[in-house]
Amino acid sequence: MFYREAGDFKTSYTADNQTFPIKFDRWGYYLALIVGLGVVPFLVNDYWANAILLPFLIYAIAAIGLNILTGYCGQVSLGTGGFMAVGAYTSYKLMTAFPWMDMVTVTLLSGVMTAIVGVMFGLPSLRIKGFYLAVATLAAQFFLVWVFNKVPWFYNYSASGQINAPERFMFGQPVTGPNAEAWVNYVFCFLFLFVLAWVARNLTRGSLGRQWMAIRDMDIAAEIIGVNPLRAKLSAFAVSSFYVGISGALLFTVYLGAVEVGEAYGIQKSFLVLFMIIIGGLGSMFGSFAGAAFMVLLPVVLKLLLVDTLGFDTAISAHFQFVIVGGLIMFFLIVEPHGLARLWALMKEKLRLWPFPH
Repeated sequence: MFYREAGDFKTSYTADNQTFPIKFDRWGYYLALIVGLGVVPFLVNDYWANAILLPFLIYAIAAIGLNILTGYCGQVSLGTGGFMAVGAYTSYKLMTAFPWMDMVTVTLLSGVMTAIVGVMFGLPSLRIKGFYLAVATLAAQFFLVWVFNKVPWFYNYSASGQINAPERFMFGQPVTGPNAEAWVNYVFCFLFLFVLAWVARNLTRGSLGRQWMAIRDMDIAAEIIGVNPLRAKLSAFAVSSFYVGISGALLFTVYLGAVEVGEAYGIQKSFLVLFMIIIGGLGSMFGSFAGAAFMVLLPVVLKLLLVDTLGFDTAISAHFQFVIVGGLIMFFLIVEPHGLARLWALMKEKLRLWPFPH
C-alpha cells in the first residue's frame, strides 16, 4: 500500500507534469542523490571506483545517448565506439593545445565536436533506415577508428600512437593524471551523469522527444501530421552523439588515462553499449542505468564467483560472460523486448495493489 497514486494530489499543471509524479519515486530519487553525493565519496576506494563506479557512470552516459537515438527515435546505430573515440581525441587535442582550459569545458566541447560528427554521419538516415542504416553507422565506426590510427596529427605524432591525458586540476584537486584520487574522479563523473540524465529525461518528455517517438513508431504517419523528419532525425543524432562523445572523453581522461583507439574504442565498445540498452530496455531512462549496471557488474560477479571462490580459470569466467549476455539478449528480445525496465515497471504495478489479490 505504500506505493500508490491515491492521495497524492496535484494542484497545478507543473506538479502534474513533474518528472516523478509519485511521491515514493520522488523520495527515492532524492535518497539516491543524497547517497551518491553525500555518502559514497567518503567511502569509495580505488578498487570500487575503478572496477564498478566509474565504468558504471561513464557507460550510463553512453547508454543514455544511444537510447535516445535507437530507443526513442528508432535509428539503429553500430558506431558508438567510433563516436566515443571522437570525444576522446577531441579532449586530448584540447588539453594539449589549450593547457589553461578547465576539464568541464574540455569535456563539453568534446561532446559538441562529436555531435557535429554524428550529424554528418546521420545524414544517410534521411534516405535509409533499419539494416542499411546500421551498416552505414558500422562503416562510420571503422572509418573513424582508421582515421585516428592513420593520421599522426590526432595523437600529436607520438611514436607509439598512444595518447595520454595530461594532469588537470579542478578546485585544487587533480581530476586527471596519476595523482587523481578516486573520490574526485567519482564526483566529477557523477555530476556529469546527473545533469545529463536530467536533461535527457526532460528532452524525451517534451515536444522534441514526442517527435522522436513519432518517427520511431511510423515515420510516414509522423511526417503527415507535421513532424519534420530532417529535424527529428538529425537532432536525435546530434543529442545522442553529444552524450556518447562526453562518455568517450570521460573514459579517456578520467578513467583510463591512456588509450590506443583500436583497443579502447573498437567495435566491441559499440556492441557493449548496444547490449546495455537491449538488456536494460529500449526507450527508457531507467533501462539505460539498469543495462549499464548489469554489464559492469556481471564480469565482477563472475570473477568473484568462478575465479576467486570456485577456482576456475579467468578465461572460463570470460566465456561465461559471453554466454550469459547472449542468452539474456535472446531472452529479452523474445520474451520481454523492453528489458529490465519493463520488469521494474511490472513490479511497481504489483506494489500498487499489494497486499490485495490481483
